Amino acid sequence: IVSTKSGGTVETISFMKYFYNSVLNKLGKQKVTRHFAAITDPGSGLEQMAKDLKFRKIFLNDPNIGGRFSALSLFGIVPASLVGVDIEKLFIRADSEALLSKKSGYEIERNNAALFGILLGMLTEQKKDKLTLIISEKIRPFGAWIEQLVAESTGKNNKGILPVDLEEIMNPEYYGDDRVFVHLKLKGDSKNQTKIEKLIEAGFPLIEFELEDIYDLGKQFFLWEFATSIAGWYMGIQPFDQPNVEQAKVIARKILKDYQESGKLILPEPTYSSDEFNIYSVEKFEKAEEVLSSFLSECVSGKSYVSIQAYINPAPDSFALLQNFRAEVLKKYKVATTLGFGPRFLHSTGQLHKGDSGNGLFIQIVDNPEEDAAIPDNPLENNSSVSFGILIKAQAFGDRQALIDNKRKVITVEVKRNIKEFLKNLQI
Repeated sequence: IVSTKSGGTVETISFMKYFYNSVLNKLGKQKVTRHFAAITDPGSGLEQMAKDLKFRKIFLNDPNIGGRFSALSLFGIVPASLVGVDIEKLFIRADSEALLSKKSGYEIERNNAALFGILLGMLTEQKKDKLTLIISEKIRPFGAWIEQLVAESTGKNNKGILPVDLEEIMNPEYYGDDRVFVHLKLKGDSKNQTKIEKLIEAGFPLIEFELEDIYDLGKQFFLWEFATSIAGWYMGIQPFDQPNVEQAKVIARKILKDYQESGKLILPEPTYSSDEFNIYSVEKFEKAEEVLSSFLSECVSGKSYVSIQAYINPAPDSFALLQNFRAEVLKKYKVATTLGFGPRFLHSTGQLHKGDSGNGLFIQIVDNPEEDAAIPDNPLENNSSVSFGILIKAQAFGDRQALIDNKRKVITVEVKRNIKEFLKNLQI
């Protein structure tokens, strides 16, 4: 299944070309088309490509539904049905929440989505804009969807709500007063209850939703989409656009074009270089050990946040090492932390990084993998002018420049070899 909105993302189309070409080489032209389907908007480039390649099925979605608001549209429902989700049951739950969203007047207390949205807007107005998610283990991946919805919808016009997903739950003394917690728990799950009670006792605002079972996610999809729209209205911003997302894409395309013309990546000069890594920063350093501690010394508890942007293979062991580093940052500086693997977050939290009030500090970690894969220029042929490694590096440095252009604080570490060893030694 290849899924993309009308604009599309270069990595989605690149992966489609790569996998189509791979299957083509294995199965031949007669069988390959049976293995591909597309979900997209009418008139998109993907629709035309799917027609040209004779995909098995093309699902055309309502183009008026924005990408991050499309969980209950064909973009979310087709894949869900293919993995065995009871779609009718999911829609019945969603519909029950949609009916409540129409309540007003003396029945407004039943309109959970509107009240939640207003509450998020009011808390943000009070500088409590670090929306920290605590989610039951079984539904924990739901946090990644919330992250994109909230960040891309609210991060603009120098305002924003930062969703904090998968951060280790700490004792209250490690949190600044910019935090608001949302606890999404499945009925009967009391795993985090003791920690939750400590947060409440310490005076942190905490909002809790209890789900009867996983099909209550149907309610949650609608509730969060509606509430995010309301929060945007309260904050005085347009929740349905993403003006800064294209900015990084433009720069990345320029880097790629230069590479295709010259055969080499044209990158800025590093401020520090060794056999192990290059560092790109505003200031020059004599010792690599000083770089991160100096950079993070600008953190202000209750205001700043640290975003770790890893352009590496998101393997479980690498994720665990980065989570450990993230916990160290939280404990030492008492600031909210986020962790994203590139290029995914470019289309999720990337809008907020450049459009919010500018309190983020960004640490980019860029790998030079030993193994790479060529992206076919045409899915029917084996010719290639760029690889995935080149594409991702272009996106990393394109986003770096977009952050700098928006006056954000960013430091980039380009690891030349042995990324896991680097991550093991990563400390502040």
